[in-house]
Amino acid sequence: MESLPVHLKKYIVDQDYGKYTPVDQAVWRYILRQLRAFLRIHAHESYLDGLEKTGITIDTIPKIEEISQKLEKFGWRALPVSGFIPPAAFMELQSLSVLPIASDMRSLDHLLYTPAPDIVHEAAGHAPILINPEFANYLKAYAQVAKKAIISKEDLDVYSAIRDLSDLKEHPDSTAEQIQNAQERLDQVTKAVSHLSEAAQLARMNWWTAEYGLVGSLEEPKIYGAGLLSSVGESRWCLQSKVKKIPMSLDCITTSYDITEPQPQLFVTPSFQKLKEVLHDFSKTMAFKTGGRTGLDKAIKAESVNTVELDSGLQISGVLVNYEVDSKGQVCFLKFQGPTQICKNEIEIPGQSSQYHQHGYSTPLGDYTVQGELTVGNQVQIRYASGIVMEGEVLKASRDLFTLTKCSVFLYKNQVRVLLFDPAWGDYDVCQGTRVVSVYGGPADRKAYGTHEDFVAHRVVRKSYSPEEKALHEAYAHLRSLREKAKSLSLHARKAESSSILKKVEDIVQKALKIKSHDWLIALEGYELIVFLESFGLDLNSSSMRSRLESIVQQQPNLKEQILDGLQLAHEEII
Repeated sequence: MESLPVHLKKYIVDQDYGKYTPVDQAVWRYILRQLRAFLRIHAHESYLDGLEKTGITIDTIPKIEEISQKLEKFGWRALPVSGFIPPAAFMELQSLSVLPIASDMRSLDHLLYTPAPDIVHEAAGHAPILINPEFANYLKAYAQVAKKAIISKEDLDVYSAIRDLSDLKEHPDSTAEQIQNAQERLDQVTKAVSHLSEAAQLARMNWWTAEYGLVGSLEEPKIYGAGLLSSVGESRWCLQSKVKKIPMSLDCITTSYDITEPQPQLFVTPSFQKLKEVLHDFSKTMAFKTGGRTGLDKAIKAESVNTVELDSGLQISGVLVNYEVDSKGQVCFLKFQGPTQICKNEIEIPGQSSQYHQHGYSTPLGDYTVQGELTVGNQVQIRYASGIVMEGEVLKASRDLFTLTKCSVFLYKNQVRVLLFDPAWGDYDVCQGTRVVSVYGGPADRKAYGTHEDFVAHRVVRKSYSPEEKALHEAYAHLRSLREKAKSLSLHARKAESSSILKKVEDIVQKALKIKSHDWLIALEGYELIVFLESFGLDLNSSSMRSRLESIVQQQPNLKEQILDGLQLAHEEII
């Protein structure tokens, strides 16, 4: 944490392990048991090995600090965050070899899928595969490229709407009306998206690789994407023949996805090295490498804070709104609106802050001649090859910048004189530079620039529980304690105490179902414990508990798949 840039520290939270309830622990255990059983066959070979090497166990929600200690052996570390963090912050953390792990835990009602990032997806999905050096290298390279991507105002609007909707869906006090309003807002901002930004294109690449990627042959691929590795339902779905398997290529950035539906197609990479090749091919088209008018056009269309770098090494950060070109088509003038910062080597130049240029900034570019000398106190006229003429008194002068006071700036274009700067607007700071060599997302010196739209920190509200919910938590805790006790007993003691344990299990489950009649998970955990005892030759009539679960299926058909999967695994993998 201490080594993080200051502007990233605000996203890091305490995991607050005490917030996890016994129900949370049971949900984690159910998901991990199901995942391990299926993925030991269908996931990339690094997955199960990665679970062990990152210290992720089945029985308890992991401590992120302990995951981090394990990941350090592989050149990474993990830090807890709260829910969604801005894409730019997420990518910058990954570029620093930090895996941000949402410390929140999905609820039982969202066991199969949660709209918000949670510790199942990020710890059990992302962390294990990082032990593979080729994939880890791809992810670092991706993050280095993605943090340079131009993100649009439209992207930020969509991100904000998704975050608000997911937070509402996970919060138990949210009303149906609030959720509906948030959904309508998301629909509106999504429909309003007018173009695909670099950040949006890279988001698609991330979706089809790190989140929903397959590796190997088209005929028998293995799973490596965290979205699949953290969802039994989606991992099963993705391997079916009805899901089209496409060879990995740059087509992934033009292929859209729907986060609310299973994907009709997935990309299969023959190796993790191939991912780096595709990433490299795309990066060559990005504004941070091309610069010039193409890069400037992307920045103007984005309507967000971006950085324009000149051949002199100066970097101008702000919302670019316009530029002029000379008769040869070369960029000769830049205009920014709102807070604008001037940097060199990504360090803000003293006196050139976003507070100083809070109402915008402009500068000519190109070769020029000076009538007079650029020394303090002199009256000068500066003529640029582009036709821009500047007159004023030298207030400051350095190798990188000079400042004129009482300054007028005109562009003579097609025999028309266009006013670019009026003396009444204040002093005029001029950047030295002739060409735009790079354009990239965000301010050059993020710490000095200050908070802007794509770097706002939010916190997921901690849940509060009713007396009934707390009583249910106690039931889950009691059942967990019984299971741990039963596993620790000697065979003789286990047989001697089996009847007592059985009665306690039945009492706990009965009390829990009186509180929440369709709470199938506690009934399943009771059934697993009884089956475990029966595996030692004891006849404890597990069919009675099974009947309760089957009754819940009849009453709640939407729970059928989870319950039947749990019943099957109770016999395949004795606890």
